Amino acid sequence: MLALINNFENSKALLVSAEKLASQLSKDLAVMSFNSDNKVVSVDEFTNSQYFNGLSMNIKYLGATTLTKLAEVCEQNEVSFLFIQLSDYRKKSIQQYLNACRELRIPYVLFKDKFHNLSLKQVIVPVNFLEEEVEKAQFAAAFGRFCTSEILILQANDYGSKALRNTERMSELFDKFNLKYSVVKAQKDSFGVDKEAAEKAEFASAGLIIVTASREYGLDDIIFGPNELHLIKKSDVPVLLVNPRGDLYALCD
Repeated sequence: MLALINNFENSKALLVSAEKLASQLSKDLAVMSFNSDNKVVSVDEFTNSQYFNGLSMNIKYLGATTLTKLAEVCEQNEVSFLFIQLSDYRKKSIQQYLNACRELRIPYVLFKDKFHNLSLKQVIVPVNFLEEEVEKAQFAAAFGRFCTSEILILQANDYGSKALRNTERMSELFDKFNLKYSVVKAQKDSFGVDKEAAEKAEFASAGLIIVTASREYGLDDIIFGPNELHLIKKSDVPVLLVNPRGDLYALCD
């Protein structure tokens, strides 16, 4: 598991959260540093930092990187889960991180400095009509199995049956592992269910939302930003993003 830090002073909640999750998933935790302007942080600055006191695990420092090398670094170090510190909440800043993560084949979280320690008592999984939505089930199941998380499936309120079918396929996997989960019909359709999940998380005491990133950026996404950008900017809890596998799905539904 890898945590990318750009500001040591505000990174304690992220590191505590990453450390706890790494322990629950029986993973090692490593840290790399970088700044949003791609000015790297020195090894000495990391080693002498006072902000890592109190962490029980032996956190390995892998040095510094830039956003342009993010996917390469994750591949070389066989990273299975990525935390990215988000100190700047402006759309431009969020988008540059999303661009850097487009080629990742692992789940990733942009963790805002204002977040508290990650709570995995409950995770919300919004489900729309796209076939790649089912990929999120394996990650939700991991939280259920290893973190004893309760899973809330928020099924899009569509006229068609695709969202329902995706929900049924997810439920089959959760039943296989005897996980604790519930299914709630959303008020919004597939185009608004992610936003509703962010709104519901605050009242449902959920600590994480699992969302599929956009397959491709259309003209509206380029001009106004993709759905996941607006969701991250709005959400008061961390959003876990899963990139769809381009080699598994056609560009039409």
